[in-house]
Amino acid sequence: MDARPVVVGVDGSEPAMAAVRWAAGEAARRGLPVRLVAAFGWPDIQPPGETILTTDYRAELLREAREHLSAAADVAEQTAPGLLVEQQVVTGYPAAVLRAEAEHAELLVLGHRGTGGVVGLFLGSVAVSTAAHAGCPVVVVRSPDAARRSPELPVVVGVDGSSHAEAAIAFAYQAASTRGVPLVAVHTWTDLLFEPSVGPLLDWEAIEARERRILDERLAGWSEKYPDVTVRRVVTSSAPAPILLEQAANAQLVVVGSRGRGNLAGVLLGSVSHALLHRAPCPVAVVRAG
Repeated sequence: MDARPVVVGVDGSEPAMAAVRWAAGEAARRGLPVRLVAAFGWPDIQPPGETILTTDYRAELLREAREHLSAAADVAEQTAPGLLVEQQVVTGYPAAVLRAEAEHAELLVLGHRGTGGVVGLFLGSVAVSTAAHAGCPVVVVRSPDAARRSPELPVVVGVDGSSHAEAAIAFAYQAASTRGVPLVAVHTWTDLLFEPSVGPLLDWEAIEARERRILDERLAGWSEKYPDVTVRRVVTSSAPAPILLEQAANAQLVVVGSRGRGNLAGVLLGSVSHALLHRAPCPVAVVRAG
């Protein structure tokens, strides 16, 4: 394949199938192929005298992995007829397989949890770890109905004052543009760093004006590149996770950086990304800087 594919982890679970449906639609929008991957975590070398992992058991697990891939390919083709679909069983354990696949992928799509067996891919911890360290953007799909959400719902992006947000903003603008929907840019700031006695002495209007300028500066270049995307700005002195979760309730995708800054302008701390991955009702894209 010449184009970098949209890679999906497959283990036969319903969350994985939901990820396949979402990924097929996204690949069709981008004009990319889909690569379905099942990790087969069978040890190459067994301890002397080991009799549990028999050859027949290995063959049965391998057969199941291939059946899961075949079923996933059917789902992808039904979701996006004519889509180019590749499927492969890759020997290795989930985290290592996903890291390697991400190096050659345009996008990596995971279910939020999996079966957890020898051929299982996506335990929650694996999905979270992959989202934090993969070499490409990672989308975690929680709801089985994610691909069926209204196509008119907006894309939401969390924006902070750090350079880590730039890649997330770029991803979000592209997602909104390819879907023909608005973008909701969320920028939060909080006074939790200040002692209560200091609060009355601060010029809150000036602080809010500064935060709005930060958001405008972050979006300026991208708005010029994507003039077709209508942007709604949300600037508030609230904690970021609740606001992003609130916006996610009426969104088809939420985009965040993998981490942010823990200061007044900081929005996308690792804890925020984790909160969204565990609780957001729509798919969450985690985009690392660079």
